[in-house]
Amino acid sequence: MPKPNIRGAIITSTKPHKSFSKRVIESGLWVFSLKALQHIFNFARLIILARILSPNDFGLIGIALLTLATLETFSYTGFQAALIQKKDDIKQYLDSVWTFLIVRGIALFIIVYLIAPHIAIFFETSEARLIIRIVGLSFLIGGFTNIGVVFFQKKLEFNKEFKYQLAATITDFIVSVVTVLILRNVWALVLGLLAGKTVRCVTSYLFHPYRPHLHFSLRKVQELFDFGKWIFVSSILVFLITQGDDAFVGKVLGTTALGFYQLAYKISNIPATEISHVIARVTFPAYSIIRDNILNLRESYLRTLQVTVFLSLPVTGLIFVLAPDFTKVFLGEKWMPMVPTMQMLTLFGMLRAIGATTGAVFMAVGKPEARTRIQFGQLVLLTLIIYPLSMRWGILGTSMAVTAYALIFNTVAVHKVFKIIESNSKGMVKLFMIPLIGTSLAILSVFGVKVSLFASISLASFLALITVGMIVYILAIHFFYIIFDYEDDYIVHKQIIMMLGLKNK
Repeated sequence: MPKPNIRGAIITSTKPHKSFSKRVIESGLWVFSLKALQHIFNFARLIILARILSPNDFGLIGIALLTLATLETFSYTGFQAALIQKKDDIKQYLDSVWTFLIVRGIALFIIVYLIAPHIAIFFETSEARLIIRIVGLSFLIGGFTNIGVVFFQKKLEFNKEFKYQLAATITDFIVSVVTVLILRNVWALVLGLLAGKTVRCVTSYLFHPYRPHLHFSLRKVQELFDFGKWIFVSSILVFLITQGDDAFVGKVLGTTALGFYQLAYKISNIPATEISHVIARVTFPAYSIIRDNILNLRESYLRTLQVTVFLSLPVTGLIFVLAPDFTKVFLGEKWMPMVPTMQMLTLFGMLRAIGATTGAVFMAVGKPEARTRIQFGQLVLLTLIIYPLSMRWGILGTSMAVTAYALIFNTVAVHKVFKIIESNSKGMVKLFMIPLIGTSLAILSVFGVKVSLFASISLASFLALITVGMIVYILAIHFFYIIFDYEDDYIVHKQIIMMLGLKNK
């Protein structure tokens, strides 16, 4: 039977395009490797700290980070995205941007210092005041970061960013773990965060030769803001969508509930978040380069969507089915109340990863306003449903609210991107169908093995269950792609099968 074509009118790649695709793939591997290592360290840190600290401690640092995120968002410039999107030489803009960011950092620190008592009163926890003020130092440190690191993304030099970012992650891990063993309180999180920020600022000058100077040109800043204004509005909407639930939980349900909710969110969204971060960091500069070639843009986007679906569906399924066992083995009984919320948020994480494929397209083709309108719709829906659902089911209801808006509006976003790249949506059935079947079989296999063989779950049995799920998933999709004769169209499947030595003769 003839092979169905999921890609629509995708042309045969030329040699230059192959060279460009190779650069994109290599960049993706560097970003993925960075994120993988970062989260190995962050996950290990999280497990150690969760064993020692209480949900209330996590809630306190959550309030401080929420305060910083609020100010960061409402003062966001969008300059970095504008610099990456520009095709001409950007060196003439760098000093003005760096000077602006220093002034912004100083101003934000002063604001944080002044409003900290009021934030503590709002959340009804006096302990948060000093924590907010100390964490606010990160604004001062971040403002002096070398603006030259923007070239790492613009030129797809993610091998250099790998070293620059990883140094900060390792520092955060070491300082947090050492201090929590000594202090055994929330200040371990604070000191680790500041140490990581400091190292990131210092290494930005070690790993990039550009040396910025204090200089300000209002004309150049305004030029960048013409593009960045939509990013600014979008960042506000993203903040209200992604942080509004935290603020709501902290205020209405309490600091301890916030600690449960934030940890459930972090764990359930780690894989999907990293998939979306890799996608965003690599595809935006890549799409910006090929945005005038609709055929290459279409092919690149569909390949990106393939990778996202292939990775996010099984990860979501395994986290969902193993969430109770993970919590009991790694975090302890005190964290078990967050399990249903964690399971619901895994679905949100999958939808978030799929939706993340669209933002880079909107920005690269110069239509950031489309993304902003979709985010506005998300905010309206979240505002309408978060209160009744949370009052009825607590933090589980909150997670249901965010999952609902993600399902509706990420579907809309993907549909709009398909219009931009001039592709029909029939291929979506194939993109999702076989990974979904494979994921379902993996979940059933893990559940069956767990019930049949393990009366209680230990670390060894937990790792065994993950292995079973991964093997079943890979073998299942291999089997179905052979049956439907799809294997040559699916790049991720093809590469994994070659690595495992299962390639057909």
